[in-house]
Amino acid sequence: MIRRIRSQFLPPDATLFVALATVWGLSFVAIEAGLAHVPPLFFAALRYALAGVLVLAYAAVTTDRLRPRGRTEWLNVAVVGGFLVGAYHALLYLGQLSVPGPVAAVVVSLSPVLTAAFAAVLLDDSLDAVAAGGFLLGLVGVAVVADFDLGNLLTADVLGIGLLLVAAAAFALGSVLSTPLRTTLADVSMQAWAMLVGAGLLFAGSIARGEPVATVEWTTTALAALAYLTLFSGVLGFLIYFALHERVGPAESNLVSYFQPIVAALAGWALLGQTVTETTVLGFLGIFAGFVLVKHEIVRERLGIGGAHFAPRNPMLTFSCRVIERGRGLTFERDVASEDLYGSTTSGFGHDAD
Repeated sequence: MIRRIRSQFLPPDATLFVALATVWGLSFVAIEAGLAHVPPLFFAALRYALAGVLVLAYAAVTTDRLRPRGRTEWLNVAVVGGFLVGAYHALLYLGQLSVPGPVAAVVVSLSPVLTAAFAAVLLDDSLDAVAAGGFLLGLVGVAVVADFDLGNLLTADVLGIGLLLVAAAAFALGSVLSTPLRTTLADVSMQAWAMLVGAGLLFAGSIARGEPVATVEWTTTALAALAYLTLFSGVLGFLIYFALHERVGPAESNLVSYFQPIVAALAGWALLGQTVTETTVLGFLGIFAGFVLVKHEIVRERLGIGGAHFAPRNPMLTFSCRVIERGRGLTFERDVASEDLYGSTTSGFGHDAD
């Protein structure tokens, strides 16, 4: 078993994994730094408008088909752009107005656990007792991070964590809703159009909130944060993700989501002088343990425990199993028509990014 796990993460796979965790983990700190100077929804909208244009240009050069065709593909763009880009990032940026980046990274890491719950409801993939316990444990982990107390329900920190929890739920719901809409349109093309749709929704939200865009002072910090989120997290990060996804599969590549809080904590300490409390660490461990319980059958299979090969019960379950493998940041499958998560060619186990 040790040789099997080591063989999956020898360079360059390990290099890609560390690079992705670093790029996406630093995003939470960059968001926090930029929010000190730029209104939240306008900041998120500008980031994804720029990233969408760049990714669209890349897709025009590297893919056979750039533009979605038919009602299904455009509906998929609308769902991904509306939920995974628009709603998720609107709530994430608003939540980070009062919640430090490392704590935000911990809360949104609940997304794959929520994805399993939505898949159970919408895709008829019922959770067994162990998985249901994992879902509840994940919620307890968030409550621990929030330092939940009936007397502090209206404090800024708790409200901010509530927004982050809804953000994770929006991403999870969008992941489930978009799964039956997958087609042969290249991931990078879909991602580009979804970014642009989400950016439009975020701009509309910024106008509706009356954000003072005209008075924004573009300091060096604000420009550096925007450049990082656009070029590194928004473009380079997803290209690394797709490369890692193709090499080791969705399970291992999505595991990066649980390394992001570590990177965010180290970066927050080094760059912003932040400290991570014991309750935040405890809550993160609870969320991670909940994730392992939710996916206990896949974990057992990947580690070779029990020797049984788990096979999906029906095609709808195949959809839900794939969507659970998706994490927090536009984690698209490369070829939904042919990829089999449970096939003998798939390596490893695991989970997702901002």
